[in-house]
Amino acid sequence: MKKIATSLLFSLTIFSLKGQNFIQAYQDRANLVTQTNITTNLQEFSNLGVKTTGSVANGNALAWLKNKYLSYGYSANQIVEDPFTFGSTSSKNLIITKTGTLYPDKYVIICGHFDSITGPGVNDNGSGTSIILEAARIMKDVPTEYSIKFIHFSGEEQGLKGSSHYANTVAYQGSNRVLDIKLVFNLDQVGGKMGNNNNTIYCDEDMGGNPNNTAASVAATQELITCTQLYSPLLTDIDEAEDTDYMPFEAKGEVITGYFEKIRSNYPHTVNDTFANTDPVYIYNVGKASLGALQHFAVAATSLLKTDETKVKNSLESLKIYPNPAKDELYLELPNKVRNFHFEITDLSSRSLFKTENQTKINVSELSNGVYLGIVKTDKEKVVRKILIER
Repeated sequence: MKKIATSLLFSLTIFSLKGQNFIQAYQDRANLVTQTNITTNLQEFSNLGVKTTGSVANGNALAWLKNKYLSYGYSANQIVEDPFTFGSTSSKNLIITKTGTLYPDKYVIICGHFDSITGPGVNDNGSGTSIILEAARIMKDVPTEYSIKFIHFSGEEQGLKGSSHYANTVAYQGSNRVLDIKLVFNLDQVGGKMGNNNNTIYCDEDMGGNPNNTAASVAATQELITCTQLYSPLLTDIDEAEDTDYMPFEAKGEVITGYFEKIRSNYPHTVNDTFANTDPVYIYNVGKASLGALQHFAVAATSLLKTDETKVKNSLESLKIYPNPAKDELYLELPNKVRNFHFEITDLSSRSLFKTENQTKINVSELSNGVYLGIVKTDKEKVVRKILIER
């Protein structure tokens, strides 16, 4: 998590779209980010507990990540554990490599940390973790000119230990550059806070440090801003790049950029950094922006494959549940094609509290104030949404 900065910030206007074109295939893939996957990943991440670097929970989180990539179809030889130590503490980073078609030895790194401190760290940084997982799932079979490394760092909360190890001993050996890195794109604390108007994302810009990469990093951040505006509904602002996992790469002269929430939550580094206090819709929108940007930076194919022609807008993922927060009634708005469905409300431990069939008006007056999961199932699909009851 970055420290609070007092740097000069300014709003960005539509003129920054000049020079970068909208690509329909990029939008279609960005639309494959699902609210269900984001919500499920956040809840599973939360259930792993406090992932302090070197702890059993931290190791369990690493195993959970590996299993996610295997389930997406990545092979074991694409997945590398990168062990490191500091003091008496041992931990591992996780690196997944997808090879590019034209520049297989030049890498776009998309990264974020999975360790937490004090609490389960659902915002800081289950939010970035869940987006990286969605990006890897969707991009699995999409050709890209440049290779992509999906990296999950540990040790961030203890002072960027995992990313420093990787930058200084894997990407570089002394002053010798081992990895040809095109860009480092970091996602940290992009979870928002429930109840805030989370409609703007900070795009991190290199404003100091190593002068050799400043101009290129500023240009990359401008490209990130444009991608955000092209492929997501989010507004953008600029924040100074600092105190997160791209900084060891910045010190080596690499080009960096990233995302960070605009309205800063006060929950990270506390026991209240939980699933209940994050905004999955905000994370979903940051996910769409991230998919657009990753495709741009890695130069993804501009025509769709048969495997990614699914249009989310025609699936159950377009479900709307409102009002949210609710008091006594919920309404379900489903795609026209859906006729038969089951709706269930569970608590956060997956205990079923309410079930119904084919009803779009739901009486929730008997539920206590709190956070629940709403699950809609058909014969072929399942979607999950976070529901708040407030009176």
